[in-house]
Amino acid sequence: MSFSSAHRLYVKSLYKRMLVDSLNWSVSREVWRRRALQIRAEFEANRHVHDPRQLAAILEKAEADLASRRHPDPVISPLYPGSTKWERNIPPPIGPLYDHMAADAH
Repeated sequence: MSFSSAHRLYVKSLYKRMLVDSLNWSVSREVWRRRALQIRAEFEANRHVHDPRQLAAILEKAEADLASRRHPDPVISPLYPGSTKWERNIPPPIGPLYDHMAADAH
Protein backbone atom coordinates (compact mmCIF):
# COMPACT_ATOMS: atom_id res chain seq x y z
CA MET A 1 0.00 0.00 0.00
CA SER A 2 1.34 3.39 -0.95
CA PHE A 3 0.81 6.40 1.27
CA SER A 4 -0.29 9.79 0.03
CA SER A 5 1.96 12.81 -0.32
CA ALA A 6 0.08 14.42 2.58
CA HIS A 7 1.15 11.52 4.79
CA ARG A 8 4.75 11.88 3.70
CA LEU A 9 4.67 15.61 4.40
CA TYR A 10 3.22 14.97 7.85
CA VAL A 11 5.95 12.45 8.73
CA LYS A 12 8.65 14.82 7.44
CA SER A 13 7.16 17.64 9.48
CA LEU A 14 7.05 15.48 12.60
CA TYR A 15 10.68 14.44 12.06
CA LYS A 16 11.81 18.04 11.61
CA ARG A 17 9.85 19.22 14.67
CA MET A 18 11.47 16.50 16.77
CA LEU A 19 14.95 17.49 15.53
CA VAL A 20 14.36 21.19 16.18
CA ASP A 21 13.00 20.53 19.66
CA SER A 22 15.96 18.32 20.54
CA LEU A 23 18.29 21.06 19.28
CA ASN A 24 16.58 23.52 21.64
CA TRP A 25 17.57 21.29 24.57
CA SER A 26 21.21 20.90 23.47
CA VAL A 27 24.17 23.04 24.36
CA SER A 28 26.24 22.18 21.29
CA ARG A 29 25.73 20.43 17.98
CA GLU A 30 28.06 17.59 18.98
CA VAL A 31 25.79 16.73 21.91
CA TRP A 32 22.69 17.17 19.74
CA ARG A 33 24.01 14.92 16.97
CA ARG A 34 23.71 11.82 19.17
CA ARG A 35 20.06 12.59 19.90
CA ALA A 36 19.44 13.31 16.20
CA LEU A 37 20.77 9.86 15.31
CA GLN A 38 18.45 8.28 17.91
CA ILE A 39 15.46 10.12 16.43
CA ARG A 40 16.47 8.95 12.95
CA ALA A 41 16.74 5.35 14.19
CA GLU A 42 13.23 5.55 15.68
CA PHE A 43 11.83 6.72 12.34
CA GLU A 44 13.78 4.12 10.38
CA ALA A 45 12.56 1.33 12.68
CA ASN A 46 8.97 2.15 11.69
CA ARG A 47 9.68 2.76 8.02
CA HIS A 48 8.14 -0.48 6.78
CA VAL A 49 4.89 -0.30 8.77
CA HIS A 50 1.99 -0.40 6.31
CA ASP A 51 -0.98 -1.10 8.59
CA PRO A 52 -2.89 2.22 8.90
CA ARG A 53 -4.09 1.50 12.46
CA GLN A 54 -0.65 0.56 13.68
CA LEU A 55 0.84 3.56 11.92
CA ALA A 56 -1.75 5.89 13.49
CA ALA A 57 -0.84 4.55 16.94
CA ILE A 58 2.88 5.07 16.26
CA LEU A 59 2.34 8.64 15.05
CA GLU A 60 0.05 9.43 17.98
CA LYS A 61 2.72 8.17 20.40
CA ALA A 62 5.39 10.24 18.63
CA GLU A 63 3.23 13.39 18.86
CA ALA A 64 2.64 12.72 22.58
CA ASP A 65 6.37 12.26 23.15
CA LEU A 66 7.09 15.49 21.30
CA ALA A 67 4.49 17.37 23.34
CA SER A 68 5.84 16.02 26.62
CA ARG A 69 9.44 16.97 25.75
CA ARG A 70 8.71 20.38 24.25
CA HIS A 71 11.18 23.02 25.41
CA PRO A 72 9.52 25.77 27.49
CA ASP A 73 11.73 28.50 25.99
CA PRO A 74 12.73 27.46 22.47
CA VAL A 75 15.46 29.16 20.48
CA ILE A 76 13.98 31.60 17.96
CA SER A 77 16.06 33.14 15.19
CA PRO A 78 16.54 36.88 15.88
CA LEU A 79 14.56 38.11 12.88
CA TYR A 80 11.45 35.94 13.40
CA PRO A 81 8.31 37.00 15.31
CA GLY A 82 8.72 36.67 19.06
CA SER A 83 12.49 37.00 18.98
CA THR A 84 14.87 39.65 20.27
CA LYS A 85 15.18 41.77 17.12
CA TRP A 86 11.61 41.45 15.82
CA GLU A 87 10.32 44.95 14.98
CA ARG A 88 13.08 46.60 17.00
CA ASN A 89 13.71 49.47 14.61
CA ILE A 90 10.66 49.79 12.45
CA PRO A 91 11.29 52.19 9.56
CA PRO A 92 9.22 55.38 9.77
CA PRO A 93 6.24 55.72 7.46
CA ILE A 94 6.95 57.24 4.07
CA GLY A 95 5.13 60.49 3.47
CA PRO A 96 4.55 63.83 5.17
CA LEU A 97 4.18 63.83 8.93
CA TYR A 98 2.16 67.03 8.83
CA ASP A 99 0.33 68.34 5.81
CA HIS A 100 1.06 72.05 5.72
CA MET A 101 -1.06 72.57 2.63
CA ALA A 102 -4.31 71.27 4.14
CA ALA A 103 -7.16 73.77 4.58
CA ASP A 104 -7.49 73.17 8.33
CA ALA A 105 -3.76 73.77 8.90
CA HIS A 106 -4.17 77.57 8.63
